[in-house]
Amino acid sequence: MTLSVTEPIHKVWLVDDDAAVRDALRLLLELRGLVVESFDSAEAALSAIGVDSRGCVLTDLRMPQMTGLELMFELRKRSIALPVVVLTAHGDVSTTRAALRGGAVDFLEKPVDEDILADVLSYAISEDARVYQRRLETDARWARIGALTPRERQVLTLLGRGKQNREIAVELSISPRTVEVYKARMMEKLGCDTLADVVRMSLTLESA
Repeated sequence: MTLSVTEPIHKVWLVDDDAAVRDALRLLLELRGLVVESFDSAEAALSAIGVDSRGCVLTDLRMPQMTGLELMFELRKRSIALPVVVLTAHGDVSTTRAALRGGAVDFLEKPVDEDILADVLSYAISEDARVYQRRLETDARWARIGALTPRERQVLTLLGRGKQNREIAVELSISPRTVEVYKARMMEKLGCDTLADVVRMSLTLESA
């Protein structure tokens, strides 16, 4: 099965209250080919970043009002699962542990090595893209499963458990020929070409 979707723009959502640092980082990252959206506060970033935003967040730690860690926790509270990289001139063990426990991808100290920063951000963006693609595939599976009749869903579940047509016929009190009809309809609706495709769909159903 293949899934055709429009690829969203993956950005680095840069948050730093220091204008000079923010501008320098933006220039550096854009020269590396990254798309950057910059903000001077966590509050401004939160007004622009939504659940459909893609890429990663690069945030300073110490900022007026809302800190980088507080921004990260607020994103999670809003179900925004973007990877977060924390950048600070004030690193310490306890803060690092808090950032990593909160789900930060990495914690980098200023002045940061340009190559390391680019590598970390590229990794974070690729992880976000992977998770996003997996979510799209899961949503597509559920949409297809939703088109099945109750009997077709039963056949899907039993096939996923390794049952043969005759066993399914006995369990559902129908003929093997009727099982074949339901199976064919079910596979067509789901876009399944092989038994492996059917098993993947049944696992999605069982995970609910």
